[in-house]
Amino acid sequence: MIDIKCDDLAYRFKRKIYAGLKGDIRQDILKRDYEEFLPLYRKQQALKIFDAGGGQGQMSCYFASLGHQVVLCDISEKMLTLAAKAISEQSLSDRVTFLHESIGEVSAQNEQTFDLVSCHAVLEWVDDPEGVINQCLKSLKPNGFLSLTYYNINGSIYKNLLRTNFKKLRKDLWQGRRGSLTPTSPLNPTDVNQWVDRLDVKVICESGIRVYYDYIFDLENRSRDPDAIREMELRYSRQNPFKHLGRYVHLLLQKNG
Repeated sequence: MIDIKCDDLAYRFKRKIYAGLKGDIRQDILKRDYEEFLPLYRKQQALKIFDAGGGQGQMSCYFASLGHQVVLCDISEKMLTLAAKAISEQSLSDRVTFLHESIGEVSAQNEQTFDLVSCHAVLEWVDDPEGVINQCLKSLKPNGFLSLTYYNINGSIYKNLLRTNFKKLRKDLWQGRRGSLTPTSPLNPTDVNQWVDRLDVKVICESGIRVYYDYIFDLENRSRDPDAIREMELRYSRQNPFKHLGRYVHLLLQKNG
C-alpha cells in the first residue's frame, strides 16, 4: 500500500521538485549513469521499458525520445494526466502506454517482459519496499536492468545535524508529516543493500543524487551558478564519502541471465 495522497501532491511535486535545479541535477545523474552502462543509445535496438510508479513521466519522456517503447504505471490519476500531457507535447504518445495500476498488478501480468525497469522515488512511500523491488525484478528479462532511486535517511540526518536540530535527531523523527513532500519512510542504504544482496543481480553502479546542493543553506549561493553546481554534483556523486550523503541514491542493477 502507498501511504500518501499522490493526487493531492502531484502539482506540488511538479513545481517544487521537478521543474527546478533539483530536477535538473536528478536528470543529470541518471542520464550520466545510463549513458555509461545501458544499451539505450543503440539506434537499431528498441527496448521495452517499464516505468514503475513513473509519476509525471519525466523518465518515460526521456526513454521514448530515444525510440524505446514504454509502459508507464502509476496509482495517481493526476500524475498520469500530467505525464500524458508532457508526453503528448513532445509528440511521443505512440511510444508510451499508460496504466492506472499498481506496480504489483503490472508485474503479475508481465513476467520477464522488460529490458529495463525504472522505479524512481517510490520505495520511500510504500509499506514494503523490498517487496516492490522483487515485483520489479519479476518483470525483468534475464540480463535486463533495474534502475532504482530512493530517499536516503542519511541525508536527512546530516541536514538536521547541520541545522543543530537535536530534538528531531534524539527522537529519530524522519518521516514526513502527512501531506508534505517529505517521504513517509526514508530508507537506510544499509538495509537496501542487504535486500539487493539477496537478489540474483549484480550492482552496476551506485550514485548519490544531490550530494551537497540541499546542504547549501544560503539561498543566494544555491542560485548563483547553476551550471557549476550541476558540474560538481556530477563530479562527486560517485565518490566516497559524498555519494552516501545524497538526498537520493541511484542503484543500477543487472539481473543475472
